[in-house]
Amino acid sequence: MGFFDFLTEEIAIDLGTANTLIIHMDKVVVDSPSIVARDRISGKIIAVGKEANMMQGKTHENIKTIRPLKDGVIADFDASEKMINMFIKNIPALKKKWFPPALRMVICIPSGITEVEMRAVKESAERVNGKEVYLIHEPMAAAIGIGLDIMQPKGNMIVDIGGGTTEIAVIALGGIVCDKSVKIAGDVFTNDIIYYMRTQHNLYVGEATAENIKIEIGSATEDLQTPPDEKSVQGRDLLTGKPKQVQISYREIAKALDKSILRVEDAVMETLSQTPPELAADIYNTGIYLAGGGSMLRGLDRRLSQKTDLPVYIAEDPLRAVVRGTGIALKNLERYKSILIK
Repeated sequence: MGFFDFLTEEIAIDLGTANTLIIHMDKVVVDSPSIVARDRISGKIIAVGKEANMMQGKTHENIKTIRPLKDGVIADFDASEKMINMFIKNIPALKKKWFPPALRMVICIPSGITEVEMRAVKESAERVNGKEVYLIHEPMAAAIGIGLDIMQPKGNMIVDIGGGTTEIAVIALGGIVCDKSVKIAGDVFTNDIIYYMRTQHNLYVGEATAENIKIEIGSATEDLQTPPDEKSVQGRDLLTGKPKQVQISYREIAKALDKSILRVEDAVMETLSQTPPELAADIYNTGIYLAGGGSMLRGLDRRLSQKTDLPVYIAEDPLRAVVRGTGIALKNLERYKSILIK
């Protein structure tokens, strides 16, 4: 093995519905939207990541933008493989190599994933030169990334709100005790905003615009302590067909997202109700940890806290918590061997 070790590179991948992140040598070397643009005629991939993201909703019939992952799992095998491949090729340290190195990888997967979907992830990884591929459940990776000691006989609750799924898990002794994976997350929030703009303002906005609204003035409650400014939104007027602009406030977005956030709250409550009493006692003291991009929604922490009567903490740099945890698991393979899926 010794000689091959020299040729093996280690990478940690968070293959997300919205964003893919890769860590190599303890640095986040890839942080890009999980999207590819394909030329319809030749079938070639013409752009990935940020570049493809800028094309979204602006393509002519010869270019198609694809999001290869849906609800946290691979929906388009071919596109996802090419996307991972291009991301790996773009890692600066690997570019210098004469030939592509063998890779030891840890990839994180949603906890509600089926065997078949799991195999799709593994096969994708093996086809991009992954010689040793380990999988780790997302809430586990998030917990490690937040900095919790998950091997302790102590209960911790993680809520990871990603693009495609919200993963809720109670973790103790290096295992998931009870978990729930719901398909209400960032993408659904974005669609809620599109629907709201359409029904309330007769304004048709694209996904990219809606996502932007969510990031800039998105809110989970109608009474924020430090409210963001109003935002002007441009789109197509559904009545006249002309481009138009409207002003919207965070309160409207809170209304638009209310139903979906209720469903996330319910999932959290359900998970709490399935938690064994000893762990529930721990969680009363430790509270709930939020990770993932969705946790950055203004006022969500307070709203969850009011619903559960527990303290709610947002991970620092929540978008990268999962990939950080995956990277730590990769570095300490021996220590975390028990929680990795080979």
